[in-house]
Amino acid sequence: MQQTFVQPEFRVKIDYDKCHKCGRCVQQCGWGVYDFAERPIPHDEKCRACHRCVTFCPARCITIEKNTLAFRENDNWSVGLLKGVWKQAETGGVLLTSMGNPKPYERIFDRLVLDACQVTNPSIDPLREPMELRTYLGRKPDGVQVASDGAGGFTLAEGAGMANNIELATPIIFSPMSYGSVSLNVHRSLAMAAERLGILMNTGEGGLHEDLYPYQDHIILQVASGRFGLNPEVLGRAAALEIKIGQGAKPGIGGHLPGEKIDREVSATRMIPQGTDAISPAPHHDIYSIEDLRQLIYAIKEASGYKPVGVKIAAVHNVAAIASGIVRAGADYVYLDGFRGGTGAAPAVIRDHIGIPIEIAIAAVDQRLRDEGIRNQASIVAAGSIRSSADAAKAIALGADVVAIGTATLLALGCHLCQSCHTGSCSWGITTQKPELTRRIDPEWGAERLTNLVHAWSHELQEILGALGVNAVESLRGSRERLRAIGLDEQTCKILGVKPAGM
Repeated sequence: MQQTFVQPEFRVKIDYDKCHKCGRCVQQCGWGVYDFAERPIPHDEKCRACHRCVTFCPARCITIEKNTLAFRENDNWSVGLLKGVWKQAETGGVLLTSMGNPKPYERIFDRLVLDACQVTNPSIDPLREPMELRTYLGRKPDGVQVASDGAGGFTLAEGAGMANNIELATPIIFSPMSYGSVSLNVHRSLAMAAERLGILMNTGEGGLHEDLYPYQDHIILQVASGRFGLNPEVLGRAAALEIKIGQGAKPGIGGHLPGEKIDREVSATRMIPQGTDAISPAPHHDIYSIEDLRQLIYAIKEASGYKPVGVKIAAVHNVAAIASGIVRAGADYVYLDGFRGGTGAAPAVIRDHIGIPIEIAIAAVDQRLRDEGIRNQASIVAAGSIRSSADAAKAIALGADVVAIGTATLLALGCHLCQSCHTGSCSWGITTQKPELTRRIDPEWGAERLTNLVHAWSHELQEILGALGVNAVESLRGSRERLRAIGLDEQTCKILGVKPAGM
C-alpha cells in the first residue's frame, strides 16, 4: 500500500457502551466508512462528515470530530494547501471538488442592510394588507396602450400585454441541476414543488426525463454545449429554454459527468451511450459572436413555438458588456451566476479562484442595461449562493427580477455540504445514481420540504416589504436607495450604487 502524507480529515468515534450493534451505520453510509465485525469498525480516512450515520443511529452513539492534527503555524502555507500538494504528488491529478466556493472572500450581502420606513412613509402590516410577490419572467414592452373599459376606467389595449412572459407567484426559482449530477428523485421533488408554488425549476444540462413531462409548464429546459437530450419534441415540453454559456462555479470551462453516473435512465434521457462520460465543451461550437448567439436564440424560439429564451453566464469582470450583447441578441432573460455558485464537480483551483461576486454582477448589469435604455427588454435572474430571504431581498434591490436557489434546495433535502458530490456516493441520495441510495429521497417528502422552504422565504419577503413601506416586490427591484453598506470600501459602494450607512 502506498504511503500517504494526507491524514484523515475527520475522526469517527463510537460509544460502544451505548451501541446496539445493529449495523444501521453500515447500511446508511454511502462512502463505505464502516466494516462490521461483531460491532461497527470505522475507517476514518473514508469519512466525509455527511452525518447520515449520526442522524440515523438509534442509540445516538456516533460522533464525528475534526481531526485536530497540529501543524506548525504558517500564514502562507495553510493546511489545505499542504494537503493539496501531497495529494497531487501522490496522484498527478487535478484536485476535484463540489458545491460552492468556501474561501473567506468578502460576503457583500452580509455587508448590506435594508433601510426601513417609520414616519414619513409608514410601514405596512404584511399580515393584514396585500403584499404582492408576483412577478414576470421575460421581455417587457417599451410601452403600453390603454383603452376605455366603458365604465370610467381603463384596460390594456388588445396586444399591449406582456407576450410570452411567465408569471411567477414569488420571485424565486430553482437553479439548474442536471439529471445525472443529481438523482431523478431530486428532479421529481423540484418539479412537484415548482408546480405547487407557481414557480419554475431548471433541468440543468441533462435533458428532461419523461417523468417530468406532467410538470412541463413549470420547467426551464437548458441548452448546453453538449446538447444533451434535446429534440423538437422535448423543446416543446418546457415553459422556457435557457442557453448555458457558463456557470459561476467554473467560469470558462465546460462540464463533465463521469461515465459511472450514466446509467440506463440517464443514458436514455441524455440520448448518449450508457457508461460514457458526458462532456460539455467550454464553448458552444456554433457561438463565436453575438450574431451567432442571436441565431441560436431565434432557432430555439422557432423550434419551441416562441417560448421565452434566456442565457446563463458566469459572473466575470466584463459581465455587464456581455449581458448587454445577450439582451440585444434577443434573449428574454439573463441568468447571472456568481462565483459562490454550487456545482456537482469542478477543479478546486477554478471554483475557488475564478469569477466575481454575484452582488457586483447584478448591480453592474442592471446599471448598464438602464444606461443603454434596454433594461425592460430582459429580466435578470441572480444566483450564486442565495442563502436566505434576506439575500434574495438584497439581490432584488440591487437590480434582479428573480433569484435562483440551488444549494439551499439540496440542504432542504438533507445535504450536509460535505463537498463530495463528484464521487457519486452521496449517502443522502442526492448526488448519486446508485439505486440503494437514490431511493432514500421520497419525492413527496422532498416536494413538501421544498414547498415549505419557499413559502417561509416568501413570507419573510413580505415582512421585509412591509418594513420598507411598499406592498409589491416590483417596487423593490433596482431600488438601491433602500440599501446601505456597512464596512464596504468606497469603490465597492460606487460599483454597487449603494451609500454607506448614515448617509
